[in-house]
Amino acid sequence: MSETPKPPYDPSHPWHAHEVAAVTDHLEVDPELGLSHEEAGRRLDTHGHNRLTQQAGRSPIKRLLLQFHQPLIYILMASGLAAAALGEWVDASVIFGVVLLNAAVGFIQEGRAEQALAALARTVASEVSVQRGGGRHRLNAEHLVPGDVVHLSAGDRVPADVRVMHAVGLQATEASLTGESAAVAKHNTALPEETRVAERANMAFAGTLVVAGQGKGLVVATGDHTETGRIARLLSATQSLETPLTRAMGKFSNLLLVVILSLALLTFVIGLARGETPVDMLMAAVALAVGAIPEGLPAALTVTLAIGVARMAKRRAIIRRLPAVETLGSTTVICSDKTGTLTENQMTVEVIYAGGGVIEVSGRGYAPNGQLTVDGQPAALGGALRECLVAGLLCNDSALIKREGEWDVDGDPTEVALIVVARKAGLDEGSVQALCPREAELPFDAARQTMATLHRIEGQGVVFVKGALERIIPRCARMLDADGQVAPLDAAAIDAAAHAMAGRGLRVLAFARIAPAHQLDGDDDVAGDLTFLGLQGMIDPPRGRATAAVKACHRAGIEVKMITGDHAATALAIARQMGIADESDVALAGRELARQSDEQLAATVRQVRVFARVEPAEKLRLVKAIQAHGDVVAMTGDGVNDAPALKAADIGVAMGGVGTDVAKEAADMVLTDDNFATIEAAVEAGRGVYDNLVKFITWTLPTNFGEGLVILAAIFAGATLPITPLQILWINMTTAVLLGMSLAFEPIESDVMHRPPRPPGRPILDRVLMGRIVLVGIIMLAGAFGLFVRWFDLTGDVALARSVSVNVFVAVEIVFLFACRSQRRPLWRLAPFSNPWVWGGVALQVLLQAAFTYWPPMQSVFGTAAVPLGAWREIAVVALIALILVEAEKVIRRPHDSVSLARVAEK
Repeated sequence: MSETPKPPYDPSHPWHAHEVAAVTDHLEVDPELGLSHEEAGRRLDTHGHNRLTQQAGRSPIKRLLLQFHQPLIYILMASGLAAAALGEWVDASVIFGVVLLNAAVGFIQEGRAEQALAALARTVASEVSVQRGGGRHRLNAEHLVPGDVVHLSAGDRVPADVRVMHAVGLQATEASLTGESAAVAKHNTALPEETRVAERANMAFAGTLVVAGQGKGLVVATGDHTETGRIARLLSATQSLETPLTRAMGKFSNLLLVVILSLALLTFVIGLARGETPVDMLMAAVALAVGAIPEGLPAALTVTLAIGVARMAKRRAIIRRLPAVETLGSTTVICSDKTGTLTENQMTVEVIYAGGGVIEVSGRGYAPNGQLTVDGQPAALGGALRECLVAGLLCNDSALIKREGEWDVDGDPTEVALIVVARKAGLDEGSVQALCPREAELPFDAARQTMATLHRIEGQGVVFVKGALERIIPRCARMLDADGQVAPLDAAAIDAAAHAMAGRGLRVLAFARIAPAHQLDGDDDVAGDLTFLGLQGMIDPPRGRATAAVKACHRAGIEVKMITGDHAATALAIARQMGIADESDVALAGRELARQSDEQLAATVRQVRVFARVEPAEKLRLVKAIQAHGDVVAMTGDGVNDAPALKAADIGVAMGGVGTDVAKEAADMVLTDDNFATIEAAVEAGRGVYDNLVKFITWTLPTNFGEGLVILAAIFAGATLPITPLQILWINMTTAVLLGMSLAFEPIESDVMHRPPRPPGRPILDRVLMGRIVLVGIIMLAGAFGLFVRWFDLTGDVALARSVSVNVFVAVEIVFLFACRSQRRPLWRLAPFSNPWVWGGVALQVLLQAAFTYWPPMQSVFGTAAVPLGAWREIAVVALIALILVEAEKVIRRPHDSVSLARVAEK
C-alpha cells in the first residue's frame, strides 16, 4: 500500500499551531543535522532567494516617453513641426535634436539612484549561522531555504520567518513588524491556530532583532512569503513625489508657457497687420518661441540633481529619487530616531558605584580604551570594585571580538558594555572565565528581571547575580566595602547613587553574589541572603559628529526633534547633551500622545522636542501634525511599520545598516552609516544643489528674455530679424552645455548653513533676481539689436550683422556666468579657480564661436560671416557694461543680505 502523499509546501501554513516534531516532519528535515547541501540547493532553485522582490519600475519605453511630457518640450516640438512644414529642414532637425538630447539626459540619469541602492543592499546583506550537512556554517541570509535550521543569539537579526525549536532566555524585539516596543520572550510550545502575529511567541519573524538569550529555529518562510514580505506588498503602491522644487518648477514652466505662446501669437498678429506674409511671420513666431524657451533647463535640472546625488553618495547618503536632493535644502524640521542615529548604538558604562564610592569611566563605544578614576585619579582595582567587574564578566553570555581591526559584538550590547569596562580596568574575560568556570545558570527572564550563574572559584561555589535594582536590593542583606570586607547594607546610599545615575540618563544594573553556594537549580536559590557588590550605569552615548550636526541645523534655522522608543528619562538626557532640548523641556510619552486629538497634537508638536516610548505607527501622526504648520519634514525610520511615516514625510530617511528593506523602499534617502551627521551633510548638499539651480536659471533666462525682445523689436520696427531660429538654438544649446552646466559643479557656498530654510511656497526667483534678469536681458536687447542695425547699415551684409548680434549674446553670457557664481558675493570675493569647469567651458565656447564665425562650413550652415576687429571691441564694451552693472547691484545689496544672515544666526 502506497504512502499518502505529503501536501505541497505552503508558506502560509499555521506553523505556530503545531509541535516542533510535526513541523520538522512536514519540512522533511533532521533538526540535528539540518538539510544536506544538495537538498538546500534544490530548495533554493524551487523557492528562490531569501529576499524581498523589488517593486517593478517603469518600463524603458515609458521612462523615455515621459521625458517628453513637459510643457516647454511641447512648444519645442510644435516649433520643430512648424519649421518642417515650411521646408526649413535644418532648423527642424536642430530643434528635434535638442528635444532628443534633453530626453536622453533625463533617461540616462533616471534610475541611477536605484542602482546605487541595489549596490547598497548587496553590501549590507546579513550573514546567518545555519546547520547543514551535520555541521554549523556561516552563510549569506539570501541563501536560506524552508527547512533550514538556524542558530539565533543576542544581537542577531532574524533572517527569515522561523519556528522556534529550542530557546534559552531567547527574546526578540518585534517593533519593526508589530509596533510592540517591549521584547518578546520566545518558547517552543504550540499555540492555538487563531493566535495573532504579535502573540506568536513560538515564532521569530524576519527582520526582527534578538536582544537576549540564544536558541535554534526552523525556517518556515523566506523572502516575499514572510510576514515582513506581506506588509511590503501592501506598501508597494508608492506615491508620486511632489517636492517644493517640482511644485515651483511646475508653476514656473506653466507661467513661461503662457508668456511664450502669448508673445508668439502677438508677433504673428502684429506682423500680419504690418503686411508681412503668413509664412514669414510663422517663422518669426517660431524664432521667438525657440528663443524664449530655455532649452537647456530640463537637462540642467537633471544634471544638477544628479551631481547632488553623487556628492551625497560620497557623504554616505544614497538618494533614491532625484527631486529629493533639492527638498532636503527646504527642510525645516528633522525628526530623528535616537538609537544608532543620534547615538553610537554602543552601550558604554560611564559610572560605577562600589564600596560606597563613585568611579567614573572614560572612553566611549566598544573599543576598550579608557580608564576608571576616582576624583580624577586612577581607581585602585580591588575590593567591591573588582568583584562588581568580575560579576559583570561572569554573569554574561556575550563576547567582544576584534574583526579586521574593528571591534564587534556577539550578543547583547548591555553585556558587551560590561566586558569593555572590565577590560579598561585590566581584567581579561577569557582569563577570568578560565579561572572561574561556569557550572550552572538561570537565564535572564523578563518577569524575573535577573540573571544568575554558578561558578567554581578556588574549590568553592559562588553565584553571581545581575539585574534590575528593584529586584536585587531587597534580596541583599549586606554589601562589600572598598577593601572587600563585608559591611552592613547602606540602602539609602545605594538608592541615592542609583537616582544620580538615572538623572544622567544612565541605565542602571545591580550586581550581587552568594558565597559559598552549592547549587543553582531555580529562583529559590537566589531569593535572598545576597551580598551587594555594586551598580554599573551605562548609556548609548551621543555621536560626536551628530552633536555638532544638531548645532549646525539650529544655525540653519532647522528644528530637530527626537522620536524614540526608549525611556523618557534616557531620551531627555541624551537630547539635553546634544542640544536638542534644554533644562526646561519635557518628553512627551507615546501613551500621552495617543490620548491627544489631531488638533491637540498639532499644537503640542510646536513646543515638544522629545517624544519617548513612541511606537512606529504613531510616527505617522507626528509627521502630519508637524506638516499641518506648513513645515517640510525629514523623518528617519528603520522598521516595516515606519514605512507609512517615511512615505508621508517630505523626506523619508531610512537606515542602511539596520533598516528593513520595506523602510528603504518607502524612503527617499538611505543613510549607509545610520548617522544623523549624514542628514545634516545631505541638507547642506541639498541647499547647494538648489543654489546652483537658481544660478543656472538666473544665468540662462536673460538670454531667452533678450532673444525674445530682439525678435519683438524687429517685428515692431519692421526690420529684418537680427537672429534666426537656427542661430538662437546654437546660442542656447552650446552655451547651456558649455557654460551653464559648469554652474552645477559650483562648490557649496560657506554661508549656506547660516541661512534660514527656503519657505516651501516661495517662487524660484525673487524680486532681486527677476530684476537682475530683466537688467541683463535689456542690455542684450540694446547691444544685439543696436549693433545689428549699426553693422547692417555700415556693410549691408545681413550675415555679418547677424554674426555680430549672435556674438553679443554669447559675450554677455560669458561675463554674466562669472557674476552668477554667487548671487550675493561680488566677483572679486570668489576664489577664481575653485570651479575649473567654468574656465574650461568658457575656453571651449570661445573656440566654438570662432568656428561659428569664421569657419566656412559653419558659415554655410548657420548663415554667418567673419566679424571685423572693430565689431569685437563694441561687443566687448556691451559685455563689460553688463558685468559692471550686475556687480554694482550686488555691492549695493550686500549690507542688506549681511543683516538678514546676522538675524538668522542670532535666532
